Amino acid sequence: MGASDSAAELERIIERYNEAWNAQDLEAIVSLHAPGMVFENHTAGERAEGAEVGAHIGRIFANWPDLRFRGRRLYARDGLVVSEWTATATDGEGRRLEWDGIDVFPFENGLILRKDVYSAGHRPRVLP
Repeated sequence: MGASDSAAELERIIERYNEAWNAQDLEAIVSLHAPGMVFENHTAGERAEGAEVGAHIGRIFANWPDLRFRGRRLYARDGLVVSEWTATATDGEGRRLEWDGIDVFPFENGLILRKDVYSAGHRPRVLP
């Protein structure tokens, strides 16, 4: 593990990663992934790996064009980040929804090896 995997550096990387998700900047997101990266949403039962990940995230953005995340807590240690967040988006019926979740990110050489998503997306709150 190099200096690029220190807790302080990983916090900076995840900050950039979260900003890219909120901007729906697919190129910036994918640039922070290690080759062969695995994206797995355990709640939704979705999994993509390697070259498939960019297209998978692109479909998420197509389905949820106003999807945004607000960080609640961030836990970083060397080689690992756990991020608690709240997401908001508009569903196909025009309702504003909100749900909470956690991402677990193992890193290697400053790049994300996996993004494991656990969320309450199956039980979103409807916003006024």
